Amino acid sequence: MKQSGLFTIFAVATMLLAACGGSDSTTGDNGSSNGGGETEEYTAVWDVSLPLGPDSHQDVGVQAFGEKIAELTDGRITIQPHFNNSLGGEREAVEGLSIDSIDMAITSTGPLGGFVNEFFMFDLPYLFESKEHAYAVLDSEIGDELAEMLATQANVMILGWMENGVRHNTNSVRPITHPDDLQGINHRTQESEVQVDTWTALGANATPMAWPEVYTALQQGVMGSQENPLPTIYDVNFFEVQDYLNLTAHVYSPAPLMISKQLFDSLSPEDQALVIEAAEYATPIQREASTEQEIEMLQLLQDEGMELTEPDLGPFRVAVEPVYEKWAPQIGEDLIERARNFEY
Repeated sequence: MKQSGLFTIFAVATMLLAACGGSDSTTGDNGSSNGGGETEEYTAVWDVSLPLGPDSHQDVGVQAFGEKIAELTDGRITIQPHFNNSLGGEREAVEGLSIDSIDMAITSTGPLGGFVNEFFMFDLPYLFESKEHAYAVLDSEIGDELAEMLATQANVMILGWMENGVRHNTNSVRPITHPDDLQGINHRTQESEVQVDTWTALGANATPMAWPEVYTALQQGVMGSQENPLPTIYDVNFFEVQDYLNLTAHVYSPAPLMISKQLFDSLSPEDQALVIEAAEYATPIQREASTEQEIEMLQLLQDEGMELTEPDLGPFRVAVEPVYEKWAPQIGEDLIERARNFEY
């Protein structure tokens, strides 16, 4: 995966240090003197927040990162995953990264638009033609630019563009074959105005709700509908409270692996380079696991009794065009067009 300009600077700095015969110590700024002129090596266990549980595609990626960073640092840096939003919802996790109260996290991009307006682009429906299209954009200078915006404006660094996957609708009311079928259904969205506008345009009664509250809201009938990638739908047992699975494929959802910028900046250049290397190693592993689980979970959800519908997406694409008309000026028409028409 293409490194960002910021990441490249760190890598070059590391090579320069080696070329100039720098200190044998690998600690740099994150070491401390033991009083005898020597510098102790940095050691730490980093807490990592995940929305999903063990063995999820997110867990596969985070564990791959953890194994690699432990290998590269000879065990000096290890990770401790915290599953199912046990450290707080996705927005709280990003806020924790921003103030350095959480070390690392993987979240969807839904909450990131509240910190950097351009991230609302990922909530725009039918932005990408395929996963390959999305990967090409994220691994290009566009992904680099967005990562630098988040680092500058929110004090949060993206280490790798992992993914949630392609999002689909589930509900407990009826199969969805046309946007008209969403009329009158109470639909939960992430805390994103773009998503609210999208589902309103499709005809649903859209309401934003924090992720930890969703299952209970569906179970109690407060909400009748939600949308998520297939592995997420299965991981949180939505089949227990939703009858219909509708392959609307309306959004490709990244799930960036992020680190507190304050923590990252405290590391030596050598350790920064190792962290980046570990993330580059883990990202394609996570993406592959996500794709494999999408195929597997589609069958498992049907085995659990969900009724599958594959609607014609043409009417859905037409219905959401007003969302682009409203949000393109706010997100950036040039950014959207670059992503939408990116050659890959």
